[in-house]
Amino acid sequence: MTKFYATILSFVATAPKKDEKGATAVEYGLLVALIAAFIIAAVVLLGEDITKAFESITNKL
Repeated sequence: MTKFYATILSFVATAPKKDEKGATAVEYGLLVALIAAFIIAAVVLLGEDITKAFESITNKL
């Protein structure tokens, strides 16, 4: 049984390390896309109300 553990430990010790730089870039890309989607949705939903508010302020000035 100890030979089995020794084999497993040697395999784990020599296993190649994962390079997670690409995964991190993909995650940041997804976050940027999600934030952009929220901004676009907010502009589409609130665009007319914001325009009316600015027009009202402009007319009062």
